Amino acid sequence: MDAKLVNPIIDSFMELMPQMGFPNPEQQKVSMQDKEVISNGVTVEVSFIRQLRGTVVYNMTEDAAKYIASTMMMGVPVTKFGELVQSAIREMGNMLAARAATNFTELGFEVDITTPKLTISKEHRIKIADGHCLNVEMNLGGRRMDIAFYVERA
Repeated sequence: MDAKLVNPIIDSFMELMPQMGFPNPEQQKVSMQDKEVISNGVTVEVSFIRQLRGTVVYNMTEDAAKYIASTMMMGVPVTKFGELVQSAIREMGNMLAARAATNFTELGFEVDITTPKLTISKEHRIKIADGHCLNVEMNLGGRRMDIAFYVERA
Protein backbone atom coordinates (compact mmCIF):
# COMPACT_ATOMS: atom_id res chain seq x y z
CA MET A 1 0.00 0.00 0.00
CA ASP A 2 1.34 3.41 -1.00
CA ALA A 3 2.37 5.39 2.12
CA LYS A 4 0.82 8.50 0.55
CA LEU A 5 -2.59 6.80 0.92
CA VAL A 6 -2.24 6.09 4.65
CA ASN A 7 -2.17 9.55 6.19
CA PRO A 8 -5.49 10.85 4.79
CA ILE A 9 -7.35 8.16 6.76
CA ILE A 10 -5.46 8.62 10.02
CA ASP A 11 -5.55 12.42 9.68
CA SER A 12 -9.35 12.40 9.26
CA PHE A 13 -9.67 10.67 12.64
CA MET A 14 -7.19 13.00 14.35
CA GLU A 15 -8.93 16.09 12.90
CA LEU A 16 -12.60 15.19 13.34
CA MET A 17 -12.83 13.40 16.67
CA PRO A 18 -11.77 16.45 18.73
CA GLN A 19 -14.30 18.55 16.76
CA MET A 20 -17.02 16.12 17.88
CA GLY A 21 -16.13 16.65 21.54
CA PHE A 22 -13.62 13.88 22.16
CA PRO A 23 -10.35 14.35 24.01
CA ASN A 24 -7.37 14.33 21.70
CA PRO A 25 -7.10 10.85 20.22
CA GLU A 26 -3.80 9.08 20.58
CA GLN A 27 -2.32 6.66 18.10
CA GLN A 28 -1.22 3.59 20.04
CA LYS A 29 0.07 0.96 17.66
CA VAL A 30 0.33 0.45 13.90
CA SER A 31 0.57 -3.06 12.51
CA MET A 32 0.05 -5.08 9.37
CA GLN A 33 -2.55 -7.79 9.60
CA ASP A 34 -4.08 -10.44 7.41
CA LYS A 35 -6.68 -9.46 4.86
CA GLU A 36 -9.54 -9.92 7.33
CA VAL A 37 -10.67 -7.83 10.27
CA ILE A 38 -12.22 -9.69 13.20
CA SER A 39 -14.90 -7.57 14.85
CA ASN A 40 -14.51 -6.44 18.46
CA GLY A 41 -18.32 -6.25 18.60
CA VAL A 42 -19.21 -3.19 16.49
CA THR A 43 -17.81 -2.30 13.08
CA VAL A 44 -18.52 0.38 10.52
CA GLU A 45 -17.29 -0.43 7.03
CA VAL A 46 -16.96 2.19 4.28
CA SER A 47 -15.41 1.73 0.84
CA PHE A 48 -13.63 4.19 -1.43
CA ILE A 49 -14.36 4.19 -5.16
CA ARG A 50 -13.34 6.01 -8.38
CA GLN A 51 -9.60 6.77 -8.69
CA LEU A 52 -8.91 4.92 -5.44
CA ARG A 53 -10.44 1.71 -4.26
CA GLY A 54 -10.35 0.18 -0.86
CA THR A 55 -12.10 -0.21 2.45
CA VAL A 56 -11.79 1.24 5.92
CA VAL A 57 -13.27 -0.51 8.96
CA TYR A 58 -13.76 1.30 12.27
CA ASN A 59 -13.75 -1.51 14.84
CA MET A 60 -14.71 -1.15 18.52
CA THR A 61 -16.39 -2.82 21.47
CA GLU A 62 -20.02 -2.13 22.27
CA ASP A 63 -18.88 -0.18 25.36
CA ALA A 64 -16.66 2.05 23.20
CA ALA A 65 -19.53 2.55 20.72
CA LYS A 66 -21.86 3.67 23.55
CA TYR A 67 -19.19 6.08 24.80
CA ILE A 68 -18.75 7.51 21.30
CA ALA A 69 -22.50 7.89 20.79
CA SER A 70 -22.89 9.56 24.19
CA THR A 71 -20.12 12.04 23.40
CA MET A 72 -21.58 12.78 19.97
CA MET A 73 -24.94 13.47 21.66
CA MET A 74 -23.39 16.05 24.02
CA GLY A 75 -23.02 13.70 26.98
CA VAL A 76 -26.51 12.16 26.99
CA PRO A 77 -26.11 8.92 28.98
CA VAL A 78 -26.25 5.79 26.85
CA THR A 79 -27.08 2.54 28.59
CA LYS A 80 -28.47 0.50 25.71
CA PHE A 81 -27.15 -0.13 22.21
CA GLY A 82 -30.35 0.85 20.42
CA GLU A 83 -31.21 2.52 17.12
CA LEU A 84 -30.08 6.00 18.20
CA VAL A 85 -26.62 4.72 19.16
CA GLN A 86 -26.37 2.69 15.96
CA SER A 87 -27.28 5.75 13.92
CA ALA A 88 -24.62 7.83 15.69
CA ILE A 89 -21.94 5.19 15.03
CA ARG A 90 -22.89 4.95 11.33
CA GLU A 91 -22.75 8.75 11.11
CA MET A 92 -19.32 8.81 12.74
CA GLY A 93 -18.07 6.32 10.12
CA ASN A 94 -19.63 8.41 7.37
CA MET A 95 -18.04 11.63 8.64
CA LEU A 96 -14.59 10.06 9.05
CA ALA A 97 -14.64 8.44 5.61
CA ALA A 98 -15.95 11.62 3.97
CA ARG A 99 -13.14 13.63 5.56
CA ALA A 100 -10.61 11.02 4.38
CA ALA A 101 -12.10 11.32 0.86
CA THR A 102 -11.67 15.10 1.06
CA ASN A 103 -8.05 14.58 2.13
CA PHE A 104 -7.55 12.27 -0.88
CA THR A 105 -9.11 14.90 -3.15
CA GLU A 106 -6.61 17.44 -1.85
CA LEU A 107 -3.90 15.02 -3.06
CA GLY A 108 -5.45 15.04 -6.54
CA PHE A 109 -7.59 11.89 -6.44
CA GLU A 110 -11.27 11.78 -7.38
CA VAL A 111 -12.85 9.72 -4.61
CA ASP A 112 -16.36 8.81 -3.51
CA ILE A 113 -17.44 6.76 -0.52
CA THR A 114 -20.10 4.11 -0.16
CA THR A 115 -22.88 4.11 2.42
CA PRO A 116 -21.53 3.00 5.81
CA LYS A 117 -22.34 -0.58 6.76
CA LEU A 118 -22.80 -1.24 10.48
CA THR A 119 -22.26 -4.77 11.82
CA ILE A 120 -22.96 -5.77 15.40
CA SER A 121 -21.35 -9.12 16.11
CA LYS A 122 -18.29 -10.36 17.94
CA GLU A 123 -15.91 -12.44 15.90
CA HIS A 124 -17.52 -11.34 12.61
CA ARG A 125 -14.91 -11.43 9.82
CA ILE A 126 -14.67 -8.68 7.21
CA LYS A 127 -12.36 -9.15 4.23
CA ILE A 128 -10.89 -5.80 3.25
CA ALA A 129 -7.91 -6.78 1.08
CA ASP A 130 -6.51 -9.65 -0.95
CA GLY A 131 -3.25 -9.45 0.95
CA HIS A 132 -2.35 -7.56 4.09
CA CYS A 133 -3.99 -4.43 5.44
CA LEU A 134 -2.94 -1.79 7.93
CA ASN A 135 -4.42 -1.60 11.44
CA VAL A 136 -4.07 1.54 13.55
CA GLU A 137 -5.04 1.22 17.20
CA MET A 138 -6.38 4.50 18.60
CA ASN A 139 -7.05 5.55 22.19
CA LEU A 140 -10.13 7.71 22.41
CA GLY A 141 -10.78 8.88 25.96
CA GLY A 142 -9.57 5.58 27.40
CA ARG A 143 -11.52 3.52 24.87
CA ARG A 144 -9.90 1.64 22.03
CA MET A 145 -10.93 1.91 18.42
CA ASP A 146 -9.08 0.14 15.63
CA ILE A 147 -8.96 1.59 12.12
CA ALA A 148 -8.18 -1.17 9.64
CA PHE A 149 -7.85 -0.30 5.98
CA TYR A 150 -6.43 -0.98 2.57
CA VAL A 151 -6.49 1.60 -0.22
CA GLU A 152 -4.91 1.45 -3.68
CA ARG A 153 -5.05 3.34 -6.94
CA ALA A 154 -7.84 2.04 -9.16
